[in-house]
Amino acid sequence: MDYPNWTKTHCGHLLFFYAFVFFQFGFAQEIHVSSVDNELTVKADLFAAIKDFKSEHEVTQAKLGVLFSNHMKSTENGRELGLVDLGEDGTPLFYTTYANISSYVSRANSLYTDGLLNLGLDGAGMQVGVWDAGVALNSHQEFQNRVRSGDASGDISSHATLVTGNLVSTGLKPDAKGVAFKANAISHDWTRDKIEVAEAAAQGLLLSNHSYGIKSDRVPDWYFGSYIKVSQDWDKIMYNAPYYLMITAAGNAQRSRDNASPIFGQSVDGFDMLLGFATSKNGITVGAAKTTIGNQGQLKHAEVSTYSSLGPIDDGRIKPDLVGDGASIFSTTSKNNTSYGTSTGTSMAAPGVTGALLLLQQYAKQSFGSYVRAATIKGLALHTADDIGAAGPDYKMGWGVMNAMNAAKVIQNNGFTSIIEENTLLKGEEHTINIKANSSELLLISISWTDPEGNTVNSGILNDPTKALVNDLDIRLEKNGKVFLPWRLNPKQAAASATRGDNSVDPFERIDVANAQGEYTLVISHKGSLTTSEQAYSLIVSGAKVNQCSAQVPEEIGLESASENGVATHWDGVPDTLYEVQFKAASDDYWTSYFTEDGTQQFENLESETTYNFRIRSICTESVVSEFSEEYTFIFNGENTVLEENSVFSIDDNVLEIEVFPNPASDWVTINSAYAPNAMFALVSTSGNTLRMGSVTEKINVSDLASGLYILMVQDLEGIRSTKFYKK
Repeated sequence: MDYPNWTKTHCGHLLFFYAFVFFQFGFAQEIHVSSVDNELTVKADLFAAIKDFKSEHEVTQAKLGVLFSNHMKSTENGRELGLVDLGEDGTPLFYTTYANISSYVSRANSLYTDGLLNLGLDGAGMQVGVWDAGVALNSHQEFQNRVRSGDASGDISSHATLVTGNLVSTGLKPDAKGVAFKANAISHDWTRDKIEVAEAAAQGLLLSNHSYGIKSDRVPDWYFGSYIKVSQDWDKIMYNAPYYLMITAAGNAQRSRDNASPIFGQSVDGFDMLLGFATSKNGITVGAAKTTIGNQGQLKHAEVSTYSSLGPIDDGRIKPDLVGDGASIFSTTSKNNTSYGTSTGTSMAAPGVTGALLLLQQYAKQSFGSYVRAATIKGLALHTADDIGAAGPDYKMGWGVMNAMNAAKVIQNNGFTSIIEENTLLKGEEHTINIKANSSELLLISISWTDPEGNTVNSGILNDPTKALVNDLDIRLEKNGKVFLPWRLNPKQAAASATRGDNSVDPFERIDVANAQGEYTLVISHKGSLTTSEQAYSLIVSGAKVNQCSAQVPEEIGLESASENGVATHWDGVPDTLYEVQFKAASDDYWTSYFTEDGTQQFENLESETTYNFRIRSICTESVVSEFSEEYTFIFNGENTVLEENSVFSIDDNVLEIEVFPNPASDWVTINSAYAPNAMFALVSTSGNTLRMGSVTEKINVSDLASGLYILMVQDLEGIRSTKFYKK
């Protein structure tokens, strides 16, 4: 399972995408269902689980109707509250919303058109599920017929409207713009959440948001951090629908002191406050943080919010998984179709993460031709989160602050500096991969898998350490006899920094190697036996040197041959590099692009005595490309065709200055100074490469330049003048 064998495939698909990510899909499941033009896979056990959930729901509702007929739903301190379920021990489970009357923190905005990555992602054609205290006001002006209710009751919830707006609002009021602002949402109340989610997952639902959970002052202490039946049920859904991922809010109980017997410290410390499905293995539990983000998407400061519920899970698992922005989020409300409000809490942090993950699935579909497994999208989020404080994860903010920009870069650079691979480990099998560090960034290696539901649920044991993990996969990185191990945490020392060692509780493992040099060997294996003798997993690597591709301007460009029909160009080609060769008649306004992996390109059916231009650039991925070479010119004269000599501007330290507008420029620049009719211009990169030359016209086209700083030089009878401008 060594990566160099798929380098050629990577470059071949660049012909269509400018970037291709090699992807190995292991479809071993039994039933296929269609969703959004995609074949997803679910297991037959999912339908059996739906049947069981329905039977259990009927029995539970009958009991609740007898015991608590007048207390099924209410409002308490501005939060919506409902009696939804009974624990295995008979404890009434009250669900409550996690917002106290609010997308830059997740960096999802970097994925938009004109965002830092300019990927044009907006959620169009995607669907997300929202389960909450009630349904969203789907007639709100911000939803524009993209939100529908999945429940017949029509019980409108202000909280559900806030959450849904944070996900998909159009942005008629810019401050209320949702993270995935063109996506569709289906809104349900929480009464039959497991049943409805399982049915939707069977039809291809990828993501659902749950900004609610069990009320912390209504349960005995042993519930905190405990793997109970509701935790097991949600893991069962996700395992049997391996493309579906649940995102849930961690809760706002850090300062509640509701757990009198935490696994670590005292009640006042705030640890061990997670409940119910927030303790499931396979979903993402989202806490809230106060953050400061720079204008280039960099995290400048972050700290966990004082209300955000903390881990650990009793078996030591790392929860919450991530944090997002939960502070003063402006969004839609249900008062009327034009009403808005501000809310704070993990309820608002969760949809920020959910929306970002939806955009990443949209990008995965564009890049790979298919969506990725839930384990892959979860793994990407945890792999690329901004680490806060001491190195490694912690029980306050998990793996850090969600960073969709970093995750998208890993997708962009797959096959160049990163690896994303979906595979299946068989019982007794080891997978070995050779990984070469690129020596310019942190080497990160992680595996993520959707684990079968835990075999044992807690029935009343305080701080029960029984492991919920069923299939225990392991990663080890080796070099010259030295072994690098993944991160792990100790629930009995919950405030301590993470250490490295054998992680036997989490279905996600990550190894970080600072200052990595040379080649390493990664071994993926498992302990004990595997359920059904196999386990699907997702491997993610960043900071690697996967191939020899070089994003440098091609050198030694010339004409290789000429015939009566056409010419062939040549240049010094580099292995694993795709080249874009642009060609046009000098009189034409637009270029025709050719793509090749070789250092040559043929131009045929040329007209005699006609002047032609061509230029070349190197492409490694969609985001890693060189500048174009200078333009080369020839007049076609059959076998006697030769390249024209490019004149070079003589530059001294005393050139006159000119002005251009607009600056920064998008598509065109106009010279805002007088020049002679015969003036010539040259576009020069800051590294000194002449990218283009020609006669000065009213507007000079710069639309095909990469973003960055350039020099525009103009030469006429008065001499040479220059200015700098920035291309957006």
